[in-house]
Amino acid sequence: MPFRCDVFSESAGRFHGRDLLADPTPRVVECRSTAPALVLGSGQRFDAVDADACERGGVDVVRRRSGGGAVHVASDTMVWFDVVVPADDPRFVPVASDVTRSMRWLGDNVATALTTLGVDDVGVHDGPMDCAEWCRLICFAGIAPGEIVLGGTKLVGISQRRTRSGARFQCAVHTRWSPASTIELLRTPRPAVEELRDVATVDVSVARALPAALVAVLDAL
Repeated sequence: MPFRCDVFSESAGRFHGRDLLADPTPRVVECRSTAPALVLGSGQRFDAVDADACERGGVDVVRRRSGGGAVHVASDTMVWFDVVVPADDPRFVPVASDVTRSMRWLGDNVATALTTLGVDDVGVHDGPMDCAEWCRLICFAGIAPGEIVLGGTKLVGISQRRTRSGARFQCAVHTRWSPASTIELLRTPRPAVEELRDVATVDVSVARALPAALVAVLDAL
């Protein structure tokens, strides 16, 4: 079955509440968030959030169904897309039973898609979790197996939720990295800007083209 490319323009909370795995169709689904949001990993507590700062900034606070640290979603600084793969998809079956291998499987395909868009020097993190001091709080403070690096710097963050039906990978790529905008939404203890590692970015046109380019790569497997 070919991959499909879907786009939802809605709040991050509504999008992350969708049970995309209920539909056994392989697809790449982009969320164009209609409002800024701080998206927490499935294991994070809401008391890590500065609720007053979020309210003042009009930032929704939601929790996604996959793990990892917080991500500040803003339509003018990043592209967020999910990759939904049924467990019995023949392209996915060889890695479906292993969380780390499946992350690397997706990472390899995202890296290939970026190469087709003219992004050079991309690679896939093939080692164990590279967790800096604040990576459990902020997603882009660490590098997980399968995530994409550009010149050695993290470019695409990936988290994963698995059920018997398949896997839902949640991916984010920045067009502009503004760590202060994330930090100011969190309670102390929180890092200073200079404590966070650099994050790589791509041009808006590349980020917007990435979901469709990934569909083409996955369909060619």
